[in-house]
Amino acid sequence: MKGWLFIILVMLGSLVSLTGMRQFFLEPLATPAVNTVWFFIQIAPLLLTVPGVMQGQLKSMFLLCMVSTLYFIHGILVIFDPALFWFGTAELFFSLGLCSVSALFVRKLREFNGPQDD
Repeated sequence: MKGWLFIILVMLGSLVSLTGMRQFFLEPLATPAVNTVWFFIQIAPLLLTVPGVMQGQLKSMFLLCMVSTLYFIHGILVIFDPALFWFGTAELFFSLGLCSVSALFVRKLREFNGPQDD
């Protein structure tokens, strides 16, 4: 399980770094303060899941899987800009990977915990 968690954290960090590179170097806004605020707004959904993901909680992993689809949608929009094609491709790769691995982690964690009596 720790290997899966490591892959999830690498892909999560890659999405954060791609967003930062695009925001600060490729498409910066007028002032550094506005850039910083907009960057944190963009990565807030990922940051909200990090504490639970670090503990391997089922709900946080499921939420991370759902949040990664937002970045997939953004990657689809970005990929049609010729100047940002490779960043869009990387965002698609990492968001799909994050969604797949976190969904697999949720499945394996549920199998590991066994049936729940509700």
